[in-house]
Amino acid sequence: MLGKNFLTVKEVTHGKGVFASKNFENGEKICDFHGPLLTFAELPTPYDSVADHYVQIGENLNLGPSGGVDDLINHSCSPNSGLKIKGANVALVAIKNIENGEEITWDYSTTISGDEWVMRCECGSKNCRKIISDFKYLPLETQRKYIDLGIVPEYIKKIS
Repeated sequence: MLGKNFLTVKEVTHGKGVFASKNFENGEKICDFHGPLLTFAELPTPYDSVADHYVQIGENLNLGPSGGVDDLINHSCSPNSGLKIKGANVALVAIKNIENGEEITWDYSTTISGDEWVMRCECGSKNCRKIISDFKYLPLETQRKYIDLGIVPEYIKKIS
């Protein structure tokens, strides 16, 4: 177990994943994301969309890797959690009940604005989109659902 957040890192098909070591209720905070703040100009070149763990948290602001569990939480097109971003404060919250032993996932597209970042998806969800990219490319129904869940940051809502 990793600290008070009750998370465990395990090997998964494509590397590592983070799993719940307790039940999380819908709306419950799972963990905070940490790391250095970087503008797009400060991101590494070349940028590896699979190996580099950067999360867009503003129009021109990214949260760099922390070296912690937050770097290992995988994407899913049918996620059980999402990010709530308020300035540089980033918290991962359950968007449905999560059972002990279940992998924690979030939809990376909820924070992406801009066409520079694209990644092939292999989440295996029945709703898999095959591509992870800008929020604006999500189906409108999915966009609305994520906005209603409160996991779409203001900078995305401004341009969507």
